[in-house]
Amino acid sequence: MKLLVCGGTGLVGGAIIRKLVEKGCTDVHATYFSKQPLNLRSVTWHKVDLRRQQDTQELFEKLRPKHVYLAAARVGGILANNTYKAQFIYDNLAIALNIIECAWRFKVDKLLNLGSSCIYPKHAPQPMKEEYLLTGSLEPTNEPYAIAKISAIKLVRYYNEQYGTNFISVMPTNLYGPNDNFNLETSHVLAALIRKFYLAKLLEQGNMDGIKKDLKRTPVGFGLDRQINYDDENCIISVLEKAGIKRSKDRVIVTLWGSGEVYREFLYSEDLADACVYLMEKVDADDMKKLSSDYFVNVGTGKDIKINDLAKMIKEIVGFEGEIEHDLTKPDGTPRKLLDVSKINAVGWRARTDLYEGIETVYRTYRQVGGVHNTRESFTD
Repeated sequence: MKLLVCGGTGLVGGAIIRKLVEKGCTDVHATYFSKQPLNLRSVTWHKVDLRRQQDTQELFEKLRPKHVYLAAARVGGILANNTYKAQFIYDNLAIALNIIECAWRFKVDKLLNLGSSCIYPKHAPQPMKEEYLLTGSLEPTNEPYAIAKISAIKLVRYYNEQYGTNFISVMPTNLYGPNDNFNLETSHVLAALIRKFYLAKLLEQGNMDGIKKDLKRTPVGFGLDRQINYDDENCIISVLEKAGIKRSKDRVIVTLWGSGEVYREFLYSEDLADACVYLMEKVDADDMKKLSSDYFVNVGTGKDIKINDLAKMIKEIVGFEGEIEHDLTKPDGTPRKLLDVSKINAVGWRARTDLYEGIETVYRTYRQVGGVHNTRESFTD
C-alpha cells in the first residue's frame, strides 16, 4: 500500500514515518518544504509547498496514495501564535483545504487529519470531551490556529457526509519529542524549558564553549541570533539574558513566562504516532462517527501537570542548580487543557510513555544533535 505522510519533517510527521518503517511498510512517501528530510532508506521524499493548490494536486496525481496522514502545519507556542496570526490561519487553512480536497479527488482510501487540543473553548469543563467543540469562546492567543484546525475537522466531516469518504481526525494534547522545535521564540513550553535550563546549566558551569556550540547549531529567535558576537563573551551573556537566562552575582536565574500556575497535559510524539497508525489500521470513519459526530477523538495521557512542577522536573533532569523567577507581564494562556481520552481508550489504545522518562529521552537527544533549525516560525513540513 502506498502511504503518504504530509509534513514528514515535523515532530509528528517524523514520528509517524518512523512508526510505519518500524512496522515494515516499504512504500512510504513524505513531503518536505523548508527542512531537510530524514535519512531513511525506505522513504521517498517530495519537496512540495502544500499551501499551493496546484503543487498539491500534482503530487497526488503523480503518487495516487492509498493512505494519507495530514501532519503538515504551521505551529508554535503562545508568542508565535500571537505574533504571526495571519500566517497561522492562512497557511493551516490552505494546507487542509488542498490535501483534503485532493484526497477525495484522487480516491484516497483513508485520510487521518491531525488537529490540536486548542480547538476547545478557553473555559471548557475539564477534562475536555469531544462534544465540547464550539461550545464557547476560544483562547485569544491561539484563535487563528484553532479556527484553521476546527475548519479541518469540519472539512473531514462534510466530505464524509457528502462524498462517502473514509476520513478521520485526531486531536492530540500538547506534544513533545526528540525532533522538537527548540527555537525559544517559536517553540512550545516543554521544549523551551529544556533549552533554557540547559543553557542556564552551561552558564552556571562557566562553559562558554558549550553555550557557543548550542547557539550556533540551534537558533534562539527574537532576532537575537544576528546580535551574537562569538568572540565577545559579554555579548553572549547579554543575548542569554534577553532570552530569559541571566547571571546575578553568584547565581543563575531562569525567567519563565506567566505565573506557572496553569496546568498542561503532555504527550510523547512517538505515542501519538502509535495512536495515529493504530487508528488508521483499525478505526474507519463509520466507527469514528459512533464516537463523535465530527469524526474525531482526543489523544492524550489523561494526566496533566502544573507548569511550575514541570519546570522543577526539567530543572532536576538537566541538573540546573540555579533559581526560577516569573515574568507576570506575559500571558499564561488557557488555565487548564486536560483531554478526556475515554473514547480512544475504549477502542483499545492508551499512551505508554511516562513524562519524566520522555523528557529524559528528549534532553539526551537535544544535547547530542540540537533542535529544529528554524529562525522565525515552525513550519512542520
